[in-house]
Amino acid sequence: MKAIVYEKYGSPDVLELRDVDLPKPLDDEVLVEVHAASVNAYDWHFLTADVFLIRLMGGGLFKPNKKTLGADIAGRVAAVGKNITRLQKGDEVFGSAKGGSGGFAEFVCAFEKSLVLIPDDVTFEEASTASMAALTALQGLRDEGKIQSGQKVLIYGASGGVGTFAIQIAKSFGAEVTAVCSTRNVRIARSIGAEDVIDYSREDFLKAGKLYDLIFVANGNLSVFKFKQALKTNGICVLAGGGGMSIIQLLVGLLQEWWILKTEKKKIGSFLANINQKDLEVMQELLATGKVKPVIDQLYPLSDTAEALRYIGEGHAQGKIVITIEHSS
Repeated sequence: MKAIVYEKYGSPDVLELRDVDLPKPLDDEVLVEVHAASVNAYDWHFLTADVFLIRLMGGGLFKPNKKTLGADIAGRVAAVGKNITRLQKGDEVFGSAKGGSGGFAEFVCAFEKSLVLIPDDVTFEEASTASMAALTALQGLRDEGKIQSGQKVLIYGASGGVGTFAIQIAKSFGAEVTAVCSTRNVRIARSIGAEDVIDYSREDFLKAGKLYDLIFVANGNLSVFKFKQALKTNGICVLAGGGGMSIIQLLVGLLQEWWILKTEKKKIGSFLANINQKDLEVMQELLATGKVKPVIDQLYPLSDTAEALRYIGEGHAQGKIVITIEHSS
């Protein structure tokens, strides 16, 4: 089968399309014929190791331990292990590849608990986007942010993969959403439900003097003290993205969060998404009812995966980037 492989950290130029062995599912795994795989900043960080902590989190200190990328997948079940009970061959599924890698390939193994069925009228391309970015938005708003109907919610970095999901998920909870993004993304933010959109290149969101119950930072490098100023008393700020932070920047950010928690009745915190069946089923329902419609910027064939990574590395994607895989049968 064909797969995208890399042997060393670096730019997308180190990626190669190779013939590799077909993976074999273990007893509690399924083999998925991949039809689409979405690209995340996660993949960029594991490719480039631009965040040094990647090397300490199992990525490999001097060279990558895993030779493949691609966490988010959608496709058709091709084979199942003997302990699989919920899924069967032929089912169309979406979710996460085993170990968060290997999705940029014709076939990949995944745990049954990391997959759910694709709803009717949802394409493979759309379904492939609704795992890592979508669950980051869902868990950040619901679990970390304690979102409630009627709250005023600010989504900062609202036009990327996580941000476009965050706007729609916040709306599904009945929140009043203000989105912060660049000029070219204002229309997209409005089209997916934001009542108010602030173009950060023309206006500082702090100058309006508006206070929010919840601020969800999908992307951005502002100091947490900036976001603190726009929080109501007992408000919550959830940091879901931080770009290519160094260890020093990370430690400074954690110290700032601790100080605000100690001195004010405002909560600011970071988190990592947990890919699980229960929350994938929540996204399954949101997709099925049309409350969430994935925003897809670009589609690339498997052979152009390097270009897809290059594009997401520039940091200007509108919504999600998707790799498509053609199969002869």
